[in-house]
Amino acid sequence: MRARWIVNLVLLVLVAGIVAFLYLKPQEQEEQEATYEVSSLKLSDFDKLSIEFPAKAPVVFEKKDGFWYLAQPYAARADQPTVLQIVSIVAATSREKFSAEDPARFGLDNPRLKIRLNDEEFIFGLYNPVTSEQYVAYQDAVYLLSGIYSETAAIQLLEMLDKSPLKPKEDIAGFDFSRLEQWQEVRLQLDRDPGGKWQVSVPGAKPKQEEIEGWFDEFWEKVRAASVEPYTPGRQAQYPSFTVKLKDGGKVHFDKMQESPQLILGRPDEGMRYHFPADVGFTLLNPPIGLDK
Repeated sequence: MRARWIVNLVLLVLVAGIVAFLYLKPQEQEEQEATYEVSSLKLSDFDKLSIEFPAKAPVVFEKKDGFWYLAQPYAARADQPTVLQIVSIVAATSREKFSAEDPARFGLDNPRLKIRLNDEEFIFGLYNPVTSEQYVAYQDAVYLLSGIYSETAAIQLLEMLDKSPLKPKEDIAGFDFSRLEQWQEVRLQLDRDPGGKWQVSVPGAKPKQEEIEGWFDEFWEKVRAASVEPYTPGRQAQYPSFTVKLKDGGKVHFDKMQESPQLILGRPDEGMRYHFPADVGFTLLNPPIGLDK
């Protein structure tokens, strides 16, 4: 009897514990907020982007061979992540969806911005003072979206440009630094052979492959200019220059337009100037070839 009484007591305590746990446990919210897709469009559907602010000329980008380029107000390579951030509005979702019958309610009668993707138009109105999201109209509906799309579209045009001195598909095979002052005497040529090793043209140089590879990876594969701007190459201007050799046999000419307080490299074929901090600029043009000076 005593054993049965103890078993019953244990069972009672166990049941009481379970009941208390279920009663005191915070109830998980089962209901999830509804979300609305702004469009069923895909990022790959478009090859033209137009950013239109009131009283300003449109800024136009076009996609060629899978990459975005600035087309207006001038031609230049675009910063791919920046353009894709704007284009990604086609995949946006919203917790709110309204009818577009009363555009003035959302400030859409006097839009702050229009984004056109080919023939698709997104119209930007007021910001919601509670959520800080922006009302955006597409077709017959209005959505509340993050301000990231209009904020990205509003950044300075120069910040929308690609800061790499080379095009995406320009693969480096070597360098001709022989026309730079510091290398004129030894006529430095640096080339990568079919086996992947770097060959230095200077007699007496003792290059270490890992050092040259580190220089190449850090200062040519990954380097980005601090700023970039368009310019008109002068026909009479003479600068120290060097050539980047490409794997497809092509060559890219760069002018060293300024060395201090920052390095400015001009690329005449694209009409673009690239600004680098002085220390980065020095290393760009001085590979570790193992030459005692």
